[in-house]
Amino acid sequence: MPKFSMLILLSLFIMPGALLAEETRELTLPAAADVRIIVDISGSMKKNDPGNLRQPAVRLLARMLPEGTQAGVWTFGQYVNMLVPHAEVTDEWRKLAIDRSGQINSVALRTNLGKAIEVASDSYITSDDLSNTHYILLTDGEVDISSNPRRNQQEETRILETILPKLVKRGARLHPVGLSSEADAEFLKQLASESGGRFQIAESASALSRAFYEALNSAIPQQQIPIKGNAFTVDSGVSEFTALIFRHGNGSGSASNLELIRPDGKEISFSGLPAGVRWVKEADYTLITVDEPLAGEWRIKGDLGEGSRVTVVSDLKMIVSDIPASFSPDKPMNLRIAFFEGDDKIVNPDFLQVLNVSLVVTFEDGRSGTKVLSGDQAPVDGIYADTIESLPATGRLSIDVVADGKTFARKFSAVTEFVIPDGAAGLPADDIAPDVIAPEVNEEPVIESPIDITLAEQPVVAEPVAVEPEEKPGFSMWLVLAAGAIGLLVLGLLIWLFLKRRNNDEAAPEQPELAQEVPEDAVPDTIPEISAEVEADTETEVETEGDQGDSEQESLAKDADDIADEDIPVADSVVEADELPEAEKTDDEDDDEFGLEDFDLSEFDDPSSDDDKQKK
Repeated sequence: MPKFSMLILLSLFIMPGALLAEETRELTLPAAADVRIIVDISGSMKKNDPGNLRQPAVRLLARMLPEGTQAGVWTFGQYVNMLVPHAEVTDEWRKLAIDRSGQINSVALRTNLGKAIEVASDSYITSDDLSNTHYILLTDGEVDISSNPRRNQQEETRILETILPKLVKRGARLHPVGLSSEADAEFLKQLASESGGRFQIAESASALSRAFYEALNSAIPQQQIPIKGNAFTVDSGVSEFTALIFRHGNGSGSASNLELIRPDGKEISFSGLPAGVRWVKEADYTLITVDEPLAGEWRIKGDLGEGSRVTVVSDLKMIVSDIPASFSPDKPMNLRIAFFEGDDKIVNPDFLQVLNVSLVVTFEDGRSGTKVLSGDQAPVDGIYADTIESLPATGRLSIDVVADGKTFARKFSAVTEFVIPDGAAGLPADDIAPDVIAPEVNEEPVIESPIDITLAEQPVVAEPVAVEPEEKPGFSMWLVLAAGAIGLLVLGLLIWLFLKRRNNDEAAPEQPELAQEVPEDAVPDTIPEISAEVEADTETEVETEGDQGDSEQESLAKDADDIADEDIPVADSVVEADELPEAEKTDDEDDDEFGLEDFDLSEFDDPSSDDDKQKK
């Protein structure tokens, strides 16, 4: 597939080295690692791995584990079996692991992953310190310890909430590999993310060895030399190299036509191996190891599938700081690279000055870009440093650090993922900086260095998607409710003041009896008519009420029997016919005072439109 160049990707908001001065820049040789391989042998593997490619995958790890590493192999179904004892990796350990890999099968009834992790973590194996311990897990299904689904869910919860936190506290990392779409991807991904490991899916059994090797490389980064075309250069400091050549993605390709051509032109093939050459052919890969190789350019004659590489054993090592399983703008990836001769870091400027150190980022769809990390001046402390803060697209990607020293070369590879957390500022993968991706070209892309990152900042400048308009209609409704409540409170206060004043006037000595009778009938008629202007007119209305009260007393003296049937004049005086329109107008004014009309809603979205959207 043709490559695409990106002006890198690298929107690499790459911070200058000066900004990294506040961080710890020291870089040392890693301690010996501890690798624990746990393999599923449940019955479902008959369908998902019919060729039993788990066997060559385990043999690959046994052959590629560095000398001095601690390692062990367990298989699990309903029960757990230690296939290869946990011990230091030696030639004897490798031979035992290769021999016993033939016992891997698909006969177990259940998938008791939790028990397998516990057995592989027993304190009798090692101390409680698991700070450099890596678990490589392979399964093709969900946790299955019972025919009761509820019991299986409880076991999965126990693994996540009890077993995993204890391992993480002790420093362990888990690298699960899911085989088939039936694997519980979310569960396995959580095991990886919470422990700082990497999760990957082997799309098919033929891809299992490659997935297993990537898990191993995550645990123990392999020292490599870069392959250019089908050629690679071996320097005089290399005591051994191993060419790992994968078949193409579908497992096709013949291993019989592979040949290795030495710098002196002599050909090495499987049918005629000279001393010091070991050649292993498996179903999906070929492994060629050469001891004390000639210095110079070696070539591979044949097809190289994806993931093929050449690893070396040498006193000259390129050490790269830990690559996280994922990074984001909030948690950028800090890269530090140093070179060691034996146990000593190289700070000699004459050596470092000739190095060309570059970073290559490649997405799964083939898009790639390069950033040169070495400048005109060699780093005083011998450490090349940079920070990757953002990329023009999210997703899984490979990180390659390549160093070319004229007479030697080294390469480091890792897989990581660039993510943008939910709710964080940034654009989704499909929308980020499409203009920084160059059009398709027919020849090898040439990327200028240093990279101009002015375009890289464009995605950040883009306006973030606003979320306020969805919240504002609800916000204005609360204002309306609050205003209505205040209006009711004011209205009640006015009614209370009005009644209190009436009661005070009716309680005067001239009309003791009338003061007791008037409120019962008058108040219900007058309450709906109270307006915001009642307080101002109360005094006038009370005086009128007093005059009519005297007239009422004279009427009572004339006919005591008919007084109960007559309307109380006070009520008529308060609610007169000519005042009704004004009272009705007062209601409208109340509506105007406490209704939506008094709020400026110009900056809010129409609530009804949001309601319609929600209904849709």
